Amino acid sequence: MGKVHEAIDGRLREFIEAQHVFFVATAPLAADGHANVSPRGLPGTFAVIDEHTFAWLDGTGSGSETIAHLRENGRITVMFCAFEGAPNIVRLHGTGRVVTIYDEDYDAWASRFTDLPGARAVVVVDVARVSDSCGWGVPLMSHVGERDLLQQFFERKGVDGSAAYRRTKNRTSLDGLPAFDDDPGVADSEVAAQ
Repeated sequence: MGKVHEAIDGRLREFIEAQHVFFVATAPLAADGHANVSPRGLPGTFAVIDEHTFAWLDGTGSGSETIAHLRENGRITVMFCAFEGAPNIVRLHGTGRVVTIYDEDYDAWASRFTDLPGARAVVVVDVARVSDSCGWGVPLMSHVGERDLLQQFFERKGVDGSAAYRRTKNRTSLDGLPAFDDDPGVADSEVAAQ
């Protein structure tokens, strides 16, 4: 049976920190908008900050749904599943905020994580509800290694190439909400031409 906890501490914190992957769920306010679930889990890019705060270093990706939804309404659920060992699922419900590479406090947040080529933000979640449940329906799977393709891709692109990629792929959500539109120096007409 599921249980609600006062904080992210003890065995829950140990469980979260031992996982290789987690899932992020967000949604726009519009009833006809697209809900989104995204996997995360590059090594060294997520952490429990304190008993009520979770954060991750967000790399540039092919979309920007999580950022768009957080900017619109802040609602977020983060879920961890045990694929090895004892069955368990932990959910963190809360309000997320986006600290972009252009924000004054980005360096302080990013210093908590491994360097990530193409990083665009740190997502900080103020956790209002912590729960766990049995996880009996989650299959057993073995972790065989990490993929480094994303890091290599953005390492080759460099800072300017990563920004250009974001301008073409990350400016709006599927529903047209503003997403990662922070990269400076390019007019919308130039973005359309890229």
